Amino acid sequence: MKFLRLLLGTCFLFTSGLLFAQTNISVNTSNSSTVISKHIYGHFAEHLGHCIYGGFYVGDTSKTIPNTNGVRNDIIDALRKLKIPNLRWPGGCFADTYHWKDGVGPKNKRPEMVNKWWGGVTEDNSFGTHDFLNMCELLGAEPYLAGNVGSGTVQELADWVQYVNFDGKSPMSDWRRQNGREKPWNVKLWGVGNEAWGCGGNMRPEYYADVYRKYATFMSDWEGGGMMKIASGANSADYHWTETLMSQIPLQMLGGVALHHYSVIEWRHKGPATNFSEQQYFATMKSACFMDSLIIKHSAIMDKYDPKKKVALVVDEWGGWYDVEAGTNPGFLYQQNTMRDAMIAGVTLNIFNNHADRVRVANLAQAINVLQAVILTDKEKMILTPTYHVMEMYNVHQNAKLLPVTIKTNDYVLGDDKLQAVWASASKDSLGNTHISLVNIDAKKSQDITVNFDGAQFKSVSGRILTSAKLTDYNSFEQPDKLKPVAFNGATVKGSVLNVKLPPFSVVVLELK
Repeated sequence: MKFLRLLLGTCFLFTSGLLFAQTNISVNTSNSSTVISKHIYGHFAEHLGHCIYGGFYVGDTSKTIPNTNGVRNDIIDALRKLKIPNLRWPGGCFADTYHWKDGVGPKNKRPEMVNKWWGGVTEDNSFGTHDFLNMCELLGAEPYLAGNVGSGTVQELADWVQYVNFDGKSPMSDWRRQNGREKPWNVKLWGVGNEAWGCGGNMRPEYYADVYRKYATFMSDWEGGGMMKIASGANSADYHWTETLMSQIPLQMLGGVALHHYSVIEWRHKGPATNFSEQQYFATMKSACFMDSLIIKHSAIMDKYDPKKKVALVVDEWGGWYDVEAGTNPGFLYQQNTMRDAMIAGVTLNIFNNHADRVRVANLAQAINVLQAVILTDKEKMILTPTYHVMEMYNVHQNAKLLPVTIKTNDYVLGDDKLQAVWASASKDSLGNTHISLVNIDAKKSQDITVNFDGAQFKSVSGRILTSAKLTDYNSFEQPDKLKPVAFNGATVKGSVLNVKLPPFSVVVLELK
């Protein structure tokens, strides 16, 4: 009898272990009223390092790099494939030192300026408002203009709105026509300053709330085209900032409140972009996963003042931030992009998707050659990073209906600390196809996943995976295609049940029909 009890106990422990080793995901296919805004998949182009000059823009006199009005054709093609929905410009910290009138008119008459924030380099203002907005038209992307509040004036920003948006006769629209653009661009996304708590002026939230109200008042929307005015929001977990803006700015004046959060180990010791340890990887992912808690807590504050969720939470700066590559200008923030960055992108986009009721705009920092870039360039060469590939895989979620997920997963354990190992989001597109994106952040262990789709029945599953032999792997100019998505055959579906074997540090996007 004692032996039998021991045997039963052993079986129970073994069975429990099996159950624990299994990740279970439930997908609610009947509740699909929330749309995942395509603008969650936005990007960011600051006058920083070689993002604009030497990145997007090579000048219209370039003989070695094919371009359209100075903008690289290969970059336009790559970003169009990415389905980039919006692009934020000119900053960042640069925005609050940028005077837009210096960047219009004949290029040979534009004054030079010193980029005091990023490397102290002198810029000739050859890339300005027309160049950026025309480039957005080439990309098929909505422009997101960040206005100068820190060192600018209300009149200056009001003039910019009139210059780019007004179709009637006015001083600014007449000037636009003289500079070669007859019809306005009708820019809808406008940032009212950037990081007002820091490089945008070191303001207190109570003071900035009044500054915002003043600027927003004079940013007139004559055409009634649905201008979205976005307040400079909190630095990561500064919940007091969000509380102050939501309580002191009338909701009818507010289209969005920003939030900035970077996946950083320590600001003074960020660690290498490539030769990092598992401990450094874990710390980076802990910071990335913290985005979920941030959105939940900032959203709860916004819900108190805006229960109908009319004001968007705009995460217009996010991504991994490490030490710059050896031998590069420390002010240019140039870093390589590894499978760790793919993990950051996959987890973060899943978080945004699952909070799409409040998060309706987001911008990865940054598009080219800066921080967690999707593209790196070296003269005529161009490579796509692991982050690019994740965002390309995930673009099936753009403007699709969110299918809520519930996840019971193992933990990724390192030492005495642990993180949720599997992250997921799901959606149903306009054609009726269901997609689910899965990320396993565990550096060593694969995950057996069972997904139950409530009520839905499927006959087939297909998809792609991004992974590699090592977490530190990346695409270089010598090996530009070392990391790229390939067909995934580790998933089977029968009726409403999907089974997936997810390798360590991998991103998978599946389509079910």
